[in-house]
Amino acid sequence: MDNSLAEEGCFAVTYERKYYRRDNVFIKRSLRATEFRVGYRGLYVPRLAKERLRNEAESLRFIRRVTNIPVPNVLCDFEDDGAYYLITEYIDGVAMSELSEEQKEDVCEELDLHLATLHDLKSKIIGGLSGVVIPPYRVMKVTENNDWHLSSSEHDEYVFCHNDLSQQNVIVNPSTLKINAIIDWEYAGFYPAFFEAPFYKRLGPSAAIEGEVDDTPELIQFLTSHQDPENGRPYL
Repeated sequence: MDNSLAEEGCFAVTYERKYYRRDNVFIKRSLRATEFRVGYRGLYVPRLAKERLRNEAESLRFIRRVTNIPVPNVLCDFEDDGAYYLITEYIDGVAMSELSEEQKEDVCEELDLHLATLHDLKSKIIGGLSGVVIPPYRVMKVTENNDWHLSSSEHDEYVFCHNDLSQQNVIVNPSTLKINAIIDWEYAGFYPAFFEAPFYKRLGPSAAIEGEVDDTPELIQFLTSHQDPENGRPYL
């Protein structure tokens, strides 16, 4: 993170987001075009930046309404001057990644229960609650398509997936080891259960690391095989 571009109240800036905290309020927003940054491949333009935040807002509202899974309360979300804002309550605690391995085992037990609840939610339609298909990060980083049109099923066969469940996205009470909140639902939606890879069981990103089997080709094959023949387009 480079905080040199942070104005007052902004505690972190990435290539895709600015983050703010005001008392018990947490804000993250997409970058405006004038704030895009240059990386080693040139100007970095965040993909589906506004759509992902809108999808996260809808996902958080949905999870709070139909389950007991702890997630932040959405105060509001809106677009202003080319940036999309998601404003939620701030959740105290520590990331699961900061715990000992023994402590993480306790957290995983609770997390597995929440995932079971999440995967009991089913739909015939593939994608997010905002109406946009936002594939998991590990798919987006190797594809270029931002406009997926996928066919629906005749049955409620797709389960609700977080799709970015790393240890960084599980906020825990360090005293009780109870989960205070699961955060960062930008990629969430209804997908086959195998989209929800157990990245939370080790440190690192929500993508295969050295020594792990990369399931990205399997995910891409599913998405391309379910393209709507009238609206589908190649993923590359």
